[in-house]
Amino acid sequence: MIDDTTLILRLYSQPAAAMSDILDRASLVFSLVAVLALSLVLGRSIRGISFYMPLFVLAIGYVPCLLVAAGIAGRIAGGFAISFRRDYAPMLTCTAAAWTAANLPLLIVVWFLPQLFVIAGGLAYVYFSLLIFFAVRTVFGTGNGTAAVIVCLSWIFLFAVGAGVYFVWNPLRFLLGWLTSPFILLYLLYFLRGEFSDLGAGLRNRQSFRRNLEAAAINPHDGEAQYQLGLVFRQRRQITEAVRRFQNAVQIDPSHTDAHFQLGRIAREQGRLEDALEQFQIVVNQDARHSQSEILRELGALYNSARQFEDARHELEEYVKQRPYDPEGLFQYGQALEGLGKTAGAREVYERSIEAANLAPSYLRRSAARWGRMARKQAQGLQT
Repeated sequence: MIDDTTLILRLYSQPAAAMSDILDRASLVFSLVAVLALSLVLGRSIRGISFYMPLFVLAIGYVPCLLVAAGIAGRIAGGFAISFRRDYAPMLTCTAAAWTAANLPLLIVVWFLPQLFVIAGGLAYVYFSLLIFFAVRTVFGTGNGTAAVIVCLSWIFLFAVGAGVYFVWNPLRFLLGWLTSPFILLYLLYFLRGEFSDLGAGLRNRQSFRRNLEAAAINPHDGEAQYQLGLVFRQRRQITEAVRRFQNAVQIDPSHTDAHFQLGRIAREQGRLEDALEQFQIVVNQDARHSQSEILRELGALYNSARQFEDARHELEEYVKQRPYDPEGLFQYGQALEGLGKTAGAREVYERSIEAANLAPSYLRRSAARWGRMARKQAQGLQT
């Protein structure tokens, strides 16, 4: 309980890191009870607030809206049904913790400055949206722009659902009153206990995986555990911690090609081109065909960033011969040709990138779609 409370309080000072730790260590039950307890205290001070209503809205309304919004934004793999089983409990845990942290200061306002409650309440939900932004980045591994889009869409969907519920509230209230009778709840709990257990499996699996990795990382000679933790932090956009873990991996095992590759990619994305080139050269020396020759694509992208388009063309031409249906590689190849002034060739390669993105398998579609959109924009620019 103390650990869970500390995690919620850390959201005020370190929201990104705290949200990651909530996903790894927090109790779903504690997060839900915290919402109920805070709602109960606020409800005693403010008339018209049912203590169960905030939790009901979060669990039945807002978190499903977040999952739908993430699916529309292209950040869910496997479809909504699979995502609901995998991501619902983790997202609900983070959302409940965010709601508690955002609304906890309202207690001071209610007790000492009740005349400012409306303003404070509005600010609380602005802060709640900010915390949900970090929760979305952590659970779904999105970039900042996509996370912001998901948060905005989720509120739009929630208001749309709320408007629909408003018009059917009277019959719905009767139905909810009947469903929440003790006999019906016990009946549902008995026959659907397996389904409820499945909903929590996503959170349990994530937390178990992280605990196992942390236990393995205690071994000072296990570079693979450090590498796997680095991948977890990279997926959650905690880049500083990811770099530290990858560096630990190569210190333990200098021949860990994957860790060098990831360090190079991060350096390239951050604009540290010399550091990226150093890491990529290590990868080439260790395994020139690493990760199905993706090192060639990364070198090409690096040379594009440095405006060394002839070097980029050389690397990417070889790469697309080996991987002719990679939208990212084709896009980077088009960039190199465009930089060399070969407009017709660049346009043709961009069209191939668009086609490859459209034909990508479902598990790669969300990442491929980004490169397809960028290729389409560049191709249209070359036509004008």
